[in-house]
Amino acid sequence: MPLGEFLAGSISGALGIAVGHPIDTVKVRLQALARYNGVMHCVSQTYWKEGVHGFFRGAAFPVLTTGLVNSLVFGGYSNALDVLSQSRRAERGAGHTVPMWQVYAAGAFSGLIQVLVAAPIDLIKVRLQGCTSTGSSQGPLHCAMMILREEGPTGLYRGSAAMALRDIPCYGFYFLPYEVISKALTEEGKRPGTFAVLLAGGVAGVVTWALATPMDMVKARLQLSGAGGRRYGGVVDCLRVSVREEGPRVLFRGLMLNSVRAFPVNAVTFLSYEHLMNRLCPPSPLQSQGQDSTVT
Repeated sequence: MPLGEFLAGSISGALGIAVGHPIDTVKVRLQALARYNGVMHCVSQTYWKEGVHGFFRGAAFPVLTTGLVNSLVFGGYSNALDVLSQSRRAERGAGHTVPMWQVYAAGAFSGLIQVLVAAPIDLIKVRLQGCTSTGSSQGPLHCAMMILREEGPTGLYRGSAAMALRDIPCYGFYFLPYEVISKALTEEGKRPGTFAVLLAGGVAGVVTWALATPMDMVKARLQLSGAGGRRYGGVVDCLRVSVREEGPRVLFRGLMLNSVRAFPVNAVTFLSYEHLMNRLCPPSPLQSQGQDSTVT
């Protein structure tokens, strides 16, 4: 992967996390901990007991590691699309048409790749977010050591099946609306402007999380299983028990917060990524006359 693409993915991912982490903390606690009655109750209790710092619990670790994960997502997508479409990014920028199924397949591949690396990172983030007392954890390294000591190396991948079921199909839908909307808002022969990228990125995030929320709830509960949360036997057991005891609505717990968080986070992520790629890997004069990837 080119250094420019790695840096663009690193910085854009870190900016996205900084924007959305407080909302993500509230979402994780609502999904996995039964002590809260709603969003405002969770927000007030978090602030009253932990202060502003409580909303950023677990943020440092994903910010420091997001370069690898975000670069895998964007790099995996770009390289998979190169193979499927038999074209390069520069050629697609010059107007090479890419079928929708190839965009979806490339996005799904990026979801698979990032799960393999991001599962332990996400587990530690969720465990830290689920700690509601200041003395519960001493940080990501301490959290990781506790998981290894109590659950073994496989414990770092707790909830990874649910994460894969969430990310592999949903990352296909992540890139698809972005490509379609950015193209629709861009004049023929030009590159997408700031508004087009912001809107396309924001909508892509909302669409993705609307589809991902049910499995995201399962993932959060499995990751906190035995660590402040109820124990479950796996994805199917968590789904069965949760729906039986809390009704079908539990599958969409956190949907509003996911949607509210997804728009600004992904708008910022895509905008910063596109701008950084243009600066770090500028297109040639011939390429700059074309447009970004087109979809049929």
